Amino acid sequence: MLNIDDIDRRILKELQRDAGQSLDTLGEAVHLSRNACWRRIRALEASGVIKGRVTLLDAAKLGLGLTVFMQIRTNAHAPDWLNTFKKATQDMPEILSVFRMSGDLDYLIRARVADMAGYDQLYQSLIRKVPLSDVSASFVMEEIKETTQLPL
Repeated sequence: MLNIDDIDRRILKELQRDAGQSLDTLGEAVHLSRNACWRRIRALEASGVIKGRVTLLDAAKLGLGLTVFMQIRTNAHAPDWLNTFKKATQDMPEILSVFRMSGDLDYLIRARVADMAGYDQLYQSLIRKVPLSDVSASFVMEEIKETTQLPL
């Protein structure tokens, strides 16, 4: 872990809240000059703490109203299968997250699709690209909390 001081933490909290704010606004919030903020941001980017800057979109307003969690089990655990699985999931824009899990579940996928027909298309596409022994899905009925902000 890098040496992150309290000022860096305040900058990171502010940027997580709104990465599009001006350096002047950020400086006021963290009690630093515009240039001092910029230097710290550049250092945090160079160290890899800041991986990128994005714009958060409203999925439902863009016609992607259904969130699905796919629970994947496989009998194959060879490196070539894993590479095929990684490539398949990385190439599918509906898939937002893929996690290799401990316990009974091998992989957990989070995806956004328009509706059940969209999920079926995603499912059919995935099983054509990679052999899976079991796929089950759970659909989000209500989103209670969704954030990209890390607890600093």
